[in-house]
Order: sequence, then C-alpha cells, then structure tokens
Amino acid sequence: MPKKKILVAPLNWGLGHATRCIPVIKALEANDFEPIIASDGAALSLLKKEFPYLKFYELPSYDIRYARKGFFFKSKILLKSFKISQTIAEERKATLEIYAQEGLSGIISDNRLGVNCKFVPSVFMTHQLNVLTGNTTYFSSKLHQHYIKKFKECWVPDVEGSPNLSGKLGHLKDKHHFNLKYIGPLSRLSQKDSPSIYNLMVILSGPEPQRTLLEEKLLHELKDYDKKVIFIRGVMEDVQTKETQGNLTIYNFLTGEELENAFNQSETVLSRSGYTTLMDLAKLKKKAFFIPTPGQTEQVYLAKRLQEKGIAPSCKQHQFSLKKLEEIKLYKGLSFDSGVFEWRDMFSLF
Repeated sequence: MPKKKILVAPLNWGLGHATRCIPVIKALEANDFEPIIASDGAALSLLKKEFPYLKFYELPSYDIRYARKGFFFKSKILLKSFKISQTIAEERKATLEIYAQEGLSGIISDNRLGVNCKFVPSVFMTHQLNVLTGNTTYFSSKLHQHYIKKFKECWVPDVEGSPNLSGKLGHLKDKHHFNLKYIGPLSRLSQKDSPSIYNLMVILSGPEPQRTLLEEKLLHELKDYDKKVIFIRGVMEDVQTKETQGNLTIYNFLTGEELENAFNQSETVLSRSGYTTLMDLAKLKKKAFFIPTPGQTEQVYLAKRLQEKGIAPSCKQHQFSLKKLEEIKLYKGLSFDSGVFEWRDMFSLF
C-alpha cells in the first residue's frame, strides 16, 4: 500500500520556520508517511540539505526584507501588504497544483497563509496567534486569525498552560472559534554530554539587511576577544565554508549533527530572540544573551519577557558590547521539559 503524502511548507523568513519543521518531517517518516517539502529561498535550501532524498517544490516568495532602521519596519511591511496578499493567492494556486500532481492526503503549513486545500485536512502551525505590531496589534492579530480559521486545525508549538515559552503570542483569551492543538516546543536538537570546546556560540539568522548588520557589528566586537568562539553566520550557500580569525571559528552555515554538536560544545549562546531559537535553547538547557531584531515587535517582546523572568539578558542591537555578556551568569538560563509527545495521535487527522 503506498504511503500517504503530506505537504510540509514552512515560511521563508529567517531559518526558524524551516528548522522547526525538521522534527515534524522526521516524525512523519517515522509514522510511515511520505513528506513532500514546499518553500522558497534559504528555507528551501536548508531542507534540501537536511533531506536530499525527498521531493521538493518551490513556492512564490513573500520577499520580505527588514528596514535598515527598526523604526521603519512596520511601515515597510504595510507598503508590502499588496505583495503579501498577492503571494497568498499565488500560494493557493501552487498548492492546488501540487495536490493534483501528488495526490496529497494532508498539508502542514508553517505560517504560509495560502498553503491550504479544501480537499484534504490542512494544518496551520504557528506560535503567533496574536501578531504584535504596537498600536495596530488588534488589527494585525484579527487579520492573522482570519486566515488561521481557514485551516482544519492550528498546531501551536508550545504548552497550553503555564509556564510556557510564547506568552501572549501563543495564547488567546477567547479560543472557542479555533481548533487549537498545543503540541509542545519543537526542536531538531538533542542534549548531549559533550565536552565544552567553545566559550561562546554566535548563531545568526533572519532576513536582510539586519542579519548582515548584526554580523558586521559582532565580528568587530569579537575581533580581540580572548575566548574561543564558534560563529555561525546563518547564510545558506551551496558549499559550506570555514575560516579562522584568531579565536573565532566562522562557518557560513551548519546543519544536522554538526550544528547539534556545536550547540552542545558551547557554554553560552548569543543570538536573535526568534521563537525557534528559544525552543532549541530550552531543549538544550542553555544560558544565552539575546539581541532582538530592530523593529520586530515579537522578538522584542520575547527577549523582554525572558529578561523580566530572570531567564536570559538582552539588549538593543546598537547598545551591545562584549561587557554585556558578563550579565549571562546572573540569569538562570532556558530550560523546558514538555514531556513525551505522541505524533501518532496528531497525524490521525490525515
């Protein structure tokens, strides 16, 4: 009997959506489904490297770039709103074509609003039931929830109760109109009893130009650092590169076991406060310092929430200096145990 085919489609906005789909894809394979991947850009490149034997489709790109100044981020998104709605319509058309060509039995869309199909159960996976945009949060959240309701189920990678990782992002006061399933934090990484090799791991991700701006700032700050650092630029290219600058070991990207080993061999982590990174660090029980992407309200909220709870320090990008890293020892670090999760129960939808 042929395996049921499930389309897995992460948003290409940084690498977080793609990386948190890795455990979902592996779980589908373990439960005798055939995953088919659809995305674009760096997210698609990363998953091709992780699963070179699977079938892939390229979806239309949202083509979101951050403003150089965080203050203008929301304005830039608003100006792109027509392009975004156009891309959602193109996604719907592309999804129908994939459905017809592959005979899909189900869809798991990670934040791709147009990747659903009325002919098969379609799942929307997100930690953003509320979309924080400052004084327009009510409207941006309602618009997002309008699209979520078009899906059969919404899977939230967090726990429903407290304590949790996403706070008000992933929890609604009124959830009666949503078929929500809390599936616990997702991470493709596992904790290992590894010797400590690096004092600090820097891992970057996210849309340009902010990724590059932070890379340039951190390389300048770290050039005279006297401790061992592994620096992962988060740039998906055809060939992996490695270079050494003093105590810095710099990679353009790491995937799979190499990335898992790097995390486990590092004492502390410096990164953006993206939700997928938080899930990874909580799984590994790591101490970290966060620099939220300027203007991205979600990351600012998550970083502030962790700092207020005494879990991890953070600061604005322009305020960072190496002295800030000394604050890490004053915080307890991330740690989260969501218990044992049964994917088989979730996949019974298909």
